[in-house]
Amino acid sequence: MLVDKKKKKLNPKWQWTKFAVVLVLYLAFLLWVKSWWGLLVVPFIFDAYITKKIKWQWWKDAEGPVRFVMSWVDAIVFALVAVYFINLFFFQNYVIPSSSLEKSLLTGDYLFVSKMSYGPRIPQTPLTVPLTQHTMPLFNCKSYIEWPQWEYRRVKGFGHVELNDIVVFNYPAGDSILTADRYQAADYYQQVYTLGESLLFQQNQNINLKTMTLQQQRDFFDKAYQTGRKYILNNQPTFGIIDSRPTDRRENYVKRCVGLPGQTLKIKDKVVWLDGKPNKEPDQVQYTYFVKLNNVTTSQLFSEQYADLRKELGISEEDLSSLSRLHGYDVEQGQVINQDVLPQYDGYMPLTKHAAHEMKARGIVKDIRPVTDKDLYSGPVYPLNAYTQWTRDNYGPIWIPQKGKSIQLTLANLPVYERCIKVYEGNDLKVSGGKIFINGKHASSYTFKLDYYWMMGDNRHNSADSRYWGFVPEDHIVGKPLFIWWSSDPDRGGFGGIRWNRLFRWVGHIK
Repeated sequence: MLVDKKKKKLNPKWQWTKFAVVLVLYLAFLLWVKSWWGLLVVPFIFDAYITKKIKWQWWKDAEGPVRFVMSWVDAIVFALVAVYFINLFFFQNYVIPSSSLEKSLLTGDYLFVSKMSYGPRIPQTPLTVPLTQHTMPLFNCKSYIEWPQWEYRRVKGFGHVELNDIVVFNYPAGDSILTADRYQAADYYQQVYTLGESLLFQQNQNINLKTMTLQQQRDFFDKAYQTGRKYILNNQPTFGIIDSRPTDRRENYVKRCVGLPGQTLKIKDKVVWLDGKPNKEPDQVQYTYFVKLNNVTTSQLFSEQYADLRKELGISEEDLSSLSRLHGYDVEQGQVINQDVLPQYDGYMPLTKHAAHEMKARGIVKDIRPVTDKDLYSGPVYPLNAYTQWTRDNYGPIWIPQKGKSIQLTLANLPVYERCIKVYEGNDLKVSGGKIFINGKHASSYTFKLDYYWMMGDNRHNSADSRYWGFVPEDHIVGKPLFIWWSSDPDRGGFGGIRWNRLFRWVGHIK
């Protein structure tokens, strides 16, 4: 009788029921991710629920201190594994760190990001500390081990990236980084090319890219890259070392998808055109406006007197801080192209059309007009290794690569697609004697292996996006923000900084 009770205790019917439920769910998960290596875990699941040969919780029979410590260790390990699993395949939290999507998404918005919307990626860098992207807090070291590196694979989700979706993705140009604190947020390639070109122009002020042949232009940009990289390597105390990051460990960015695979994109006078038709601008799109203040100073606009106005019009302290750039930084750096704007305006700031109209209507500004390409230099745009004369407001046309589609390659369009072919799709590409060679073979065309997307911020004049670093490959797509679960205004601390009207607002409704 005692033996029967013991058997009943070890192997009751409800244990089999729990085992069956867990097994079915686990096998369904394996079927979804198509990873049959996971079958190796099934015997351990069977033991945990049925045979119990392995003492998984041996510490429960230990002495007081050991039992106390191990109970906490067990709880923490379980929580970390659960969080890692959930973040990897289902959803994660993301906070808006910058103003590139204002006024659609605001700095301080916390997003619930769904991995299921586009299908989660099988981890390419599986050995990583949960709740970290690439760096361990406090220790300031890598939070992942680069080996093993698995090939890109995405399991089936609820849908695909659609036009004008707001998307979270890994920063494409983040494969190479500078490790010095002040340069970690900088674009490595922008730094290298800018430094290299500046040094070459200092050596020879007669360089004229416009009169060069395509091969001569390519030679110049190749030399600029090597010169800039060498300068950085020779000044490690300033820039730090040049390091690399795997795709899924690069910084997370969030932008709006304004171009899909296979579409031809052109930006004309700020408006995005797709296949010859204008794409709808976001409802809260922002551009930079020159302003001439009317009997009010910049410092007064920062004061409590105008706090309600700033809140009503969605003007942040960051927006106001740009007012001082026109007569300071921009003049010092030689960014002012149209000198006539200096006596006419006090500065510039990003505004929606509504905010610009209200500031004029309420007499806060005497004069206001949009900033154009002919007023200020907005920096080099993608591709960095070509002479295109494109700008942030007048760009392209450019065809967005589509999986399975081919394109004829020439020295003219190679800089646009070179990074896709070499970096994202892992081919060896060289140019010799005016001819293009891919993996050692002469190539006049190329068929793409991945889909690519064009991402831009709604704060169009204050956004580091595809205009500056190019296409976003499909293997960089992280997920789709579903709703804002928390929002805190960085300009207003404490209880008063909570944006109650934004809590649990659906991101899909932000058009």
